[in-house]
Amino acid sequence: MSVDPQLRALDIEIPTQPEVLVKLSLLMAAEDIDLMAMSALVETDMALAAAVLKAVNSSLYGLRGRVQTVHQALTYLGMREVAAITFEMGLRAAFPTAAELEAVWSRAAERGLLMGRMGQQLGVDPWAAHSAGLFEECGKAVLYRHAPAHYPAMLRAASSDSELTQLEHTAFGVSHDALGAALCESWGLAPAAVASVRHHVEVQATQTMPEAVQRRSVCAISAVVHALMSDPSTLEEVAHKVAPQAQLDEALVLRAARKFYEQLVEAKDHGRA
Repeated sequence: MSVDPQLRALDIEIPTQPEVLVKLSLLMAAEDIDLMAMSALVETDMALAAAVLKAVNSSLYGLRGRVQTVHQALTYLGMREVAAITFEMGLRAAFPTAAELEAVWSRAAERGLLMGRMGQQLGVDPWAAHSAGLFEECGKAVLYRHAPAHYPAMLRAASSDSELTQLEHTAFGVSHDALGAALCESWGLAPAAVASVRHHVEVQATQTMPEAVQRRSVCAISAVVHALMSDPSTLEEVAHKVAPQAQLDEALVLRAARKFYEQLVEAKDHGRA
C-alpha cells in the first residue's frame, strides 16, 4: 500500500517492508499454513533467524528448555507467535539501534504478546491484535530516525503520549500515531491493526472509540492492555468503558487480561530465577 500523500509531502521516510516479511505475510494469509515453509523462510536470513531464536529463548516466553531451531520454536509457540516475533525483529532491524528506543521495543514485545493471546481468547483476530500491539509505537522509531538529534528530548519531556503527539505536531506537522499507521498500511497489516495504531493515543486517553473506527475490538484490547501495563489499578474502569463499545463481554475481557498478564509475569520471574 502507498503512504498517504500528505505524509509523503512532509519528507519523513517510511521504511519499506523487508522482503522476508513480505513473503511471510503471504504465508500467513494462506488457508493452510505450511510450518516447514515458514521455518525455512525465516532461516534463509541468518541474522533474522538468530534474533528470533534469541527472543524465543528470552524470559518473556518462559520456555523450560532451550529452543535451537526456528522449527522447534514453531512447535513450542505456534506459528502466530513465531511470525509475530519475526515481524518484531524485522521491524527493529529497519531502524537504527538506539538506547532511547529500547523501551519502545520492550513494550512492543510484551504488548503484542498480551494482545495476541487476549484476541485468541476473546474470538478477535489474534494476528491483527498481536501485530497492532507490536506496531503501536513504531511511529516513534520513524521520528527518531528522521530527527535523531531532537526527538529524544521530546521523548524525555513528554509525560504522556497525548502530550508527546502535541510536541510532535508542533515540531514535525505529524504525530507518531499517524506515522505508525502509515507504516502499518505500507507493510500490509490488517485494517483493524492499522486503525488501532492510528487511534491508540486517543482511545487510551479518552476510553472513547472514534466514529471512524468500524472494527473496534482490537482498539479495545489495546486500551485494556495499556491500562494493564501502565496502571493496573485502572484496569476495571477501562474495561468497563471500552468493552461495550466493541461489543465485547466486560467480564471475559477482564478475565483474559488478568490471566495472560499473570502468565507473563510468571514467565519473566521464572527467567530471572
